[in-house]
Amino acid sequence: MRIRDILLEKGTTVVTINTGQSIHDAIRTLTERRIGALVVTGEDKEVVGIITERDILRVCGDSCNKLSDPGASADSPCLHLVEDAMTTDLITGVPDDEPNFVMAVMTKNHIRHLPILDEGSLAGIISIGDLVNAHLEEKVIKSGTLKDYISRHGTTNPLN
Repeated sequence: MRIRDILLEKGTTVVTINTGQSIHDAIRTLTERRIGALVVTGEDKEVVGIITERDILRVCGDSCNKLSDPGASADSPCLHLVEDAMTTDLITGVPDDEPNFVMAVMTKNHIRHLPILDEGSLAGIISIGDLVNAHLEEKVIKSGTLKDYISRHGTTNPLN
């Protein structure tokens, strides 16, 4: 199994956001889509980073008026842009990567979302949940195959 196999089952749609959009746009998109990360694109639609819930909390926790001032107006916008909060030191994978390798990279780097690039173009995104699901599915299939084999051929004691 390869990352491309997971993407074939999951789909290759990736929700993106532009660097110049507001943090509020990012929050709205994350909550509407019920996802934890957005791939950030530049003016030419090239991948330039990723913004996650953690990134937003980090920048807003330090400086958003609504969070620090209980008397702030409900209409007070957070003035930060996506480019102010996004991670630019991007770690990516490729479709031919093995899931166990990708899981190790994600675990080592404490990341939950990994953009997948195919010859420089965005091919999908893999979450740690996608990898866990693929791993479990593979184990269930192997277990079912073994149980089926045993039920068809019975158990034999090679010492008899």
